[in-house]
Amino acid sequence: MKKVLMMTALLLLFGLPALAAQQTVTLAVPGMTCVACPFTVKAALNRVEGVISVDVRYKERDATVTFDDAKTSVESLTQATTNAGYPSTLSQNQSTQE
Repeated sequence: MKKVLMMTALLLLFGLPALAAQQTVTLAVPGMTCVACPFTVKAALNRVEGVISVDVRYKERDATVTFDDAKTSVESLTQATTNAGYPSTLSQNQSTQE
C-alpha cells in the first residue's frame, strides 16, 4: 500500500505541468487613428489562445491584455495586432501581475 501511495505522490508531483502565471501587459498601439480601430485590435487579441481579457483604449492608443503565459507570449500578442494592421509594442508604462 505504501508503494502505491508513494508512486501516486511522485506521479502527481512530477506529472503535473508547471503552474502558469497570469500576466497583464499594456501594449502601445499608435496606429489606431479612428474610433473603429479598437474593435479590430480587440478582436485580433481575443483570437490569441491564452488571452483572458482585453481592454483597448482609443484615446490612449493602447491595449491592456491579461493572458496565460503558458499558452501565449507578448510576442504573440504584438504579432496578432501587427497581422491585423496595427503594429504594437510593449508599453513603457506596462504592468505585470503574477
